[in-house]
Amino acid sequence: MIRAEHIFKNFDDQVVLNDVSCSFEQGKANLIIGRSGAGKTVLLKILIGLIKPSSGQVFYDNIDFYSLNKKQTRELRMQIGMLFQGSALFDSMNVEDNIRFPLDMFSNMTRKEKDKRVDYCLDRVNLTGNNKKYPSELSGGMQKRVGIARAIVLKPNYLFCDEPNSGLDPKTSLVIDELIYAITKEENIITVINTHDMNSVMEIGDNIILIHEGQLAWTGTKDEVLSSDNKILQGFIFASPFLQRLKAKMNA
Repeated sequence: MIRAEHIFKNFDDQVVLNDVSCSFEQGKANLIIGRSGAGKTVLLKILIGLIKPSSGQVFYDNIDFYSLNKKQTRELRMQIGMLFQGSALFDSMNVEDNIRFPLDMFSNMTRKEKDKRVDYCLDRVNLTGNNKKYPSELSGGMQKRVGIARAIVLKPNYLFCDEPNSGLDPKTSLVIDELIYAITKEENIITVINTHDMNSVMEIGDNIILIHEGQLAWTGTKDEVLSSDNKILQGFIFASPFLQRLKAKMNA
């Protein structure tokens, strides 16, 4: 489990996160949701150490992340996979080189072992045979899948995804959601997803954390979303015309 306890973050005089405490469970898709500017991206970056909180603690299985020295921090980060919003692939590298990059940086595997792991990850994201293609030759959805393959190549215990469906059509978004969810369950890892995609919330939201104006506004599951009487959650959820119609049918 990952726990964030009493997280505060200020940028100069602006309070971005105000006493946020929440937890992220193993083997589940943990979603951080909220409107743009709510603070969810800052929370995600604090969880992985890209931004230090002004105060508060982050625990990885009872290990205080911000008390670790540089060596210990590096060892923990090797257990973290990251899928970036824009995939963040290296344009000058082909698919297999992009996926192998973390192995070259952090593992002592032989080249044969690396190639075997790369092929496995490509197969896992249904991109077998695309080793030699370059990012510019791939669709947006394929680039996301390469990003997922790279994120899992080191067999992480923790997977973080920043807006994984950004820029994708609904059908492709569903494919990405299903892939991330399947990997989470199969590998029994802790997956944390920063999203505003309501389809993702309703399809894979095992554990949902709503951030509103820098504060924790609601926690629950996808099964509790539509029945919740939390006004902040309702205002966020039912901003979607589709869900407004769904709610009307439920109340009819």
